[in-house]
Amino acid sequence: MSDRPAGDAEPVIDSAGDPAATPSASETLSAALGGAARRAGFDPSQGRTTGHVVWNAMGGWRGVLESVLPSLLFVIAYTLTNNLIVALAVSVGIAVVFTIARLVQKSPPSAAIGGLVAAGAAAVLALITGNPSDNFVPGLLTNLGYGLAMLVSALVGWPLIGLAAGFLMNDGTQWRRNRRRRRAFFWLTIAWAGLFAARLAVQFPIYLSSLDPANTVSALQLLGTLKIAMGLPLFAPLVAVTWLTVRALYPHEQK
Repeated sequence: MSDRPAGDAEPVIDSAGDPAATPSASETLSAALGGAARRAGFDPSQGRTTGHVVWNAMGGWRGVLESVLPSLLFVIAYTLTNNLIVALAVSVGIAVVFTIARLVQKSPPSAAIGGLVAAGAAAVLALITGNPSDNFVPGLLTNLGYGLAMLVSALVGWPLIGLAAGFLMNDGTQWRRNRRRRRAFFWLTIAWAGLFAARLAVQFPIYLSSLDPANTVSALQLLGTLKIAMGLPLFAPLVAVTWLTVRALYPHEQK
């Protein structure tokens, strides 16, 4: 059931000038994004409280610890020992512990495995270069990739937030024919792109300063602090805004 105002429908025209049929690639991407969001507990059709959805999207206490501890322990270990191998062993070691714990408890291990792969890749890079701040390079690249994906998808008229929400709300890509929804999904996706861009804009100059040996330790400590401060504390409010907006756009589809 749609909340589309009578005068708000607009046909979406493709490059050939015909009303746009949903490309199969868009359907596939929408299903993938929506499925990932649903597995994370971010389903606006379930009628859950905002706090519950945000906490679920963060992964609960386990998700918080998996997000924070590897970077935090890496910075602490390097500051105390000034030994890159020890610091990397601590960081990768805690990621291994999280992965094993998920496997033992037979819970979905994808988040912990993803963290383990990221920690391993970061450790290899830092060992190759000898610069402890290179442990944060994969995170910087991730923010760059996600930010560009969000920005480009919004600018070409297929915002990723809209694709995910359309799948969750059984709307497919029909939201593109509704001006209100299309505009909302555009700005939500831009907001997510802005989050990733802000992280990169703040942290990348500090990473560059770490290339000077005189600044390595102080830059490393600041990078670790900012990665945590600009992680879940910024992620959670934007999840809440996104969830509340999607629910407001589909008031008749709530259970």
